[in-house]
Amino acid sequence: MANLLTPWVYQTRPFQIFGNLYFVGTQPASTHLIDTGDGLVIIDPGYQEYLYMVLENIRTLGFNPQDIRYLVHSHGHIDHAGATRALAELTGAKTFIGKGDRPMVVGEVPLTCDIELKTHFNHFEPDHILHDGDHIRLGNLDMECIATPGHTPGTFSFFWNITKDGRTVRAGMMGGAGMNTLASAYIHKYHLEAENWRGMMQRSIPRCRQEHVDLFVGNHAGQNDTFGKQKRLEAGDTNAFVQPDDWTRFLDGLQRRLDDVIANDPI
Repeated sequence: MANLLTPWVYQTRPFQIFGNLYFVGTQPASTHLIDTGDGLVIIDPGYQEYLYMVLENIRTLGFNPQDIRYLVHSHGHIDHAGATRALAELTGAKTFIGKGDRPMVVGEVPLTCDIELKTHFNHFEPDHILHDGDHIRLGNLDMECIATPGHTPGTFSFFWNITKDGRTVRAGMMGGAGMNTLASAYIHKYHLEAENWRGMMQRSIPRCRQEHVDLFVGNHAGQNDTFGKQKRLEAGDTNAFVQPDDWTRFLDGLQRRLDDVIANDPI
């Protein structure tokens, strides 16, 4: 759980994952940078309290934050989108988020988690609303955006190719894997439709299975063992993140967790 009073304890070193994909922070929720050759794309800016560390990591890698063109969101929770307004105003970057999560980031609905109530969310109006099957294109990036609701109504997953030294791999991120929003206590607290939310996740997992992924990108470090792979990468394993079996293992585990919630946490 993030301690927003002492964000510096979650500082992480930035590094190149593969090709034009970089990890720029932090431990509570991951922020990634893609260098498209025609500007930078950030996936999930993170908490506002952690933005100074993300900016420093971007500069450490030799990039200029003023070159950020797009801010893309896996979903609208504050640990992924809290820094968005500040970063957009600082850089002029355009924002993208799933249609179902627009009410959350503009402040129309309080779909949040208890930890997120301890900090202020600077709401923003998205520049671009994502719909299932949309593509985000900039420079050498062509990112396919697939609606995978469940964690939130507007959760999106992203898939794109990365080419390095003539080799192309398929990267993929599942936009929301947390079971916290499917728990009965959460559903009752926010007056949600349990079968609808749990049913959405039930459909989103097999939808993700349709995608081939060589390089699994986690929007939380624990999903894909970001820091363990970083150590392997720095030890000389250039393919530490290129592990095609990781995607299937992750989705298998996600299905087991969902089955457990449904079986053991009745509404």
